Amino acid sequence: MSAGNALAGSPFPYRDNSLNLFRLVLAGLVLFAHSWYIAGTGVGPQIQGENLGGWAVAGFFVLSGFLITRSRFRTGAGDYLLHRVARIYPAFVVCLLVTAAVFGPIAAMIENGTLAGYVSTPITPLEYVWANLGLDIVNYDIGATLDTVPYPNAWNGSLWTLYYEFLCYLIVWILGAWAFFRRSFVPAAAVFLASVLVWMNVGLAERVGLDGSFVLLFKLLPFFLGGAVAFLVIERFGINRWIALASLLLALVSIAFIPHWGGQISSPFLAYGLLYLSTVIPQPSWIAKNDISYGFYIYAWPIQQLTVLFGGDRWGMAVFIGITIIGTVALAALSWFLVERPCMRRVRSRGSSPRSAIVAPSA
Repeated sequence: MSAGNALAGSPFPYRDNSLNLFRLVLAGLVLFAHSWYIAGTGVGPQIQGENLGGWAVAGFFVLSGFLITRSRFRTGAGDYLLHRVARIYPAFVVCLLVTAAVFGPIAAMIENGTLAGYVSTPITPLEYVWANLGLDIVNYDIGATLDTVPYPNAWNGSLWTLYYEFLCYLIVWILGAWAFFRRSFVPAAAVFLASVLVWMNVGLAERVGLDGSFVLLFKLLPFFLGGAVAFLVIERFGINRWIALASLLLALVSIAFIPHWGGQISSPFLAYGLLYLSTVIPQPSWIAKNDISYGFYIYAWPIQQLTVLFGGDRWGMAVFIGITIIGTVALAALSWFLVERPCMRRVRSRGSSPRSAIVAPSA
């Protein structure tokens, strides 16, 4: 086999991969990482000072950058935004409502033995829902609930990433309107490198008065744009096993040995490697048809808090994690079948082009 043939790429199999499974595994890693905080047993395993949940979110963003950029290239500007809102927002709102109307009262009864004052004690349930409707999580607590747990007064510590995920959607929406961005991976690579440079010098941004939201955006944006670069490269050259394995090795070395920005600079390579693995690692047929990763991500934290209230953390970390996985999978499935899939089908029924595939987000 010639060197040229060895490095030749194959088209990415968009309808025959294991990305649903990969996203679900990443969501599971987030649950695993959060378990240590929520059970009050420390911070759990870390790499370069970032817990495994943070690295799992990075994995979400690189895969999302790949898929969402493809969605932008295959749909018009209006349909793209509609698809993105339909995929992420209805389930998010339902999660807020379920937390305020179901989880909160359960916690109030366990902790206080009564619902008296639940609807009127700040932060009230309606305040919790209303203040957070814009995806930017302002209120984490509801009244006098979660006062007695190791990680108090936080009903969902995972939802904050959705705001930055949607900002990344908007950035790709704008970039996708420019023909030069669509013609080559070079402009996308330039924008990606610019985002990494901002992150490398983010301390300067803080000194000139930019707040934490700017810092968090540029912590996550390079991962998303790295996925976008991977999409443009794979669309033009295909995906190759040897390049993918080398990319994974390079990404792992960068993450392990370059503090602060090693993960960000390696994100196109991480995306390329993960995408290749998704073509060779099989997934169960049920998961292929039902993407419960988003529901798993948004319901894991409140299920973990409720499990602590019921004393599930006293049986050891393994049992605690097992219980929360079972409860989270159940709610994630309900979210998929009752909210997420119906909303996506409704959007598809508007008459969008058959090429306008709705792709699940990674947050």
